[in-house]
Amino acid sequence: MISYREAIARVLDLARPLSPIALPIDQALGLVAAEDVRAAGPIPPFTNSGMDGYAVRAADVARAGAAPVRLRVIADLPAGAVAAHDVGPGCASRIMTGAPLPPGADAVVPVESTEAVGEEVEIRGSVRAGANVRPAGEDIAAGALVIERGAALRPGDLGVLAEIGRVQIAVHPRARIAVITTGDELVDAAEEPGPGRIRDSNVHAVCAQAASFGAVPLPRARVPDRPEAVREAVREALAAADVVVTTGGISMGALDCVKDALDRLGAERLFWRVAQKPAGPLGCWRLGGKPIVGAPGNPVAAMIAMEEYVRPVLRRMMGHDRLFRPEREGRLETGWRRREGDGRLHFLRVLVREQDGALRASLSGPQGSGILSSMACANALALVPPEVDEVLAGGRVTLHLIEEVEDH
Repeated sequence: MISYREAIARVLDLARPLSPIALPIDQALGLVAAEDVRAAGPIPPFTNSGMDGYAVRAADVARAGAAPVRLRVIADLPAGAVAAHDVGPGCASRIMTGAPLPPGADAVVPVESTEAVGEEVEIRGSVRAGANVRPAGEDIAAGALVIERGAALRPGDLGVLAEIGRVQIAVHPRARIAVITTGDELVDAAEEPGPGRIRDSNVHAVCAQAASFGAVPLPRARVPDRPEAVREAVREALAAADVVVTTGGISMGALDCVKDALDRLGAERLFWRVAQKPAGPLGCWRLGGKPIVGAPGNPVAAMIAMEEYVRPVLRRMMGHDRLFRPEREGRLETGWRRREGDGRLHFLRVLVREQDGALRASLSGPQGSGILSSMACANALALVPPEVDEVLAGGRVTLHLIEEVEDH
C-alpha cells in the first residue's frame, strides 16, 4: 500500500488542462479563461449623466445655494438621445440617467434640487464641475485587461465581457466524467430490491459530486461482476469521457474483477491500495492517456475517493490552479481511538462549527464505510494520521472543509 500523499501525487500527475474551446459567454460561468481579454474601447464609451436632473454649467449655479437660480431649458435628453445643441450660459438641458452629457455642460443638478417653471428650471442648490457625471472610461479604460488567463469566470466577469462586446471567450471546457457502478447486487433506485439486492446509490451520489465539482457526469449502465462486461463498459466510457470512475469490484474478493479487466485492456496501473480508511482498496490506471479511478463500492468510500482524489484531478483538467479544499486545524470534541494494529490514515466524517475563533468538530454519526447518512450530515473530514492511536476529546485534528471553495 502507498500513502495518501503519494497516491494524490500520482493521480494528479495524470491530469493536464483540457484544450481550450470558444464558448458563448452565457455558457462560460465557472469555467477558466484560456486567454487574456482587453477592452477595445473605454467603458462607458461616452461621458454621461449619473442621475436624472439637469445638465448645466457649474459656473451658472455657483450661487444657487444662497438663492435659487433660473435657467432656460433648451432640450430634453432621455437615455439613448444625443444633444443637438450645446448648453450655453444661462441654459440647461433636462437629462436622464445614462444620457450623453451635452457639449457645454460640465455637471448635473439632481432633479430633487430643482423645480420646473414653464420653459425654465429653478435650481435650488449649487454643484461643482463634474458632479453627477460619469466620464468616458470611468469604469474601464481602453486597452485595460479585464479578464486574465487562468481566472474562473464569475457573473460579473460575464457582464464585463458583454459590456466590451465580447460574446465569446476561450475557456477550458468542463471535464466529462463517466461513472460505472458494478455489482450483481445492485438495482435501480426506483426498484424494490429483492432478496440480497440493494439500490444503487453510488451512481447518484458520485454523479452529483461530479456535477457539484463543475464537471459533466456521464452515468453508464450498471455492470455485472463479469470481467468481459467491465472491459466493454470501460472501453465505451473512455470513448465518451475524459475521466472514468468505477465503483465496486476493486478489492480482493473472488468476484472483484475491475483490476483484472483493466489489466487485460492494457491499462497502466499507477497504484492499487492506499493506507487509508475508508477507500483503502483504491486504484488508479491510465489508458489512452486518460485517468481511470477505481473506487470501492461502499458508498462512503466512493464519495471520499471522489472528494479527495477525483475532484483535484477534474479541477486541474478544467484549468484551475487551486485544487484543494481549505485545510485547517481544529479540535475533535468527541474524541476517537483506532483499533490496535491499524496503521492507516483515517478520514472521519465530522460536523464543524466555529466557536470563539476556533473550529470545533464532532463526529457526524457512525463511521462505517456503508453508513451514508453520516456522510450526508458531514461538512468536513477530520484526518487522523497513522501514527496517532487516539485523539482525546478536545484533541487537535486536521480538517478538510468539504463545503468550502478551494484555496490552494
